[in-house]
Amino acid sequence: MTKVLAIDTSTYVLGVAIVEEGKVIGELVTNLQKNHSVRAMPAIEQLLRDCEVQPNELTHIVVGKGPGSYTGVRIGVTLAKTLAWALNLPLAGVSSLELLAANGRYFPGSVCSIVDARRGQVYTGLYKWENQRVVTEIEDINILLTDWLTMLKEKGKDVLFIGNDVHIHKDTIIEYLGELAHFAQNSENNPRPSELALIGLHKDAEDLHAFVPNYTRLAEAETKWLESKDK
Repeated sequence: MTKVLAIDTSTYVLGVAIVEEGKVIGELVTNLQKNHSVRAMPAIEQLLRDCEVQPNELTHIVVGKGPGSYTGVRIGVTLAKTLAWALNLPLAGVSSLELLAANGRYFPGSVCSIVDARRGQVYTGLYKWENQRVVTEIEDINILLTDWLTMLKEKGKDVLFIGNDVHIHKDTIIEYLGELAHFAQNSENNPRPSELALIGLHKDAEDLHAFVPNYTRLAEAETKWLESKDK
């Protein structure tokens, strides 16, 4: 019997969930700009108590591995690795952008997850739903939004934009894509840790010692170019 603990701290949203045999036993989600390092472990402990689940009953740990907030991603991955090592459990990492895209399951076209990366850049990727699973169309990338939108425009297909940071860039998205751009409802913009658990069960287990967050950094040349523009 599988009993999965899922942890996501890659954005302002703190999410933890316990899923047993595909059924959500408990889930806790907050969207507060507060320190995950202080709140994450107490949230896990509270959820375990509320669900009357002992740590030794867990069979898998799943974590959102980024991209997203550098500090937030590190906190979640470190916590998940520690628990997996202490409990001798397999650990799976899931792209935080893939997790967001899972909320677009009923959209017939492509789903574009957006996390703001400042200075006109975004963390993003392109996905679609196929055979009841999220499928990657374009791998996660850190890119200037205008360059990304130009790529999407060339595809000429409807795109659903999803994520709490989409509103920051909505005008630019509409300017480039017009009627091809669609936007998720507010309730769909938060990642769901229960969905994270279900996706993670289909991922290969990570090597605990080698597993690191996915920061999806800019290429070195692009980073230097942006830095020169700020001087």
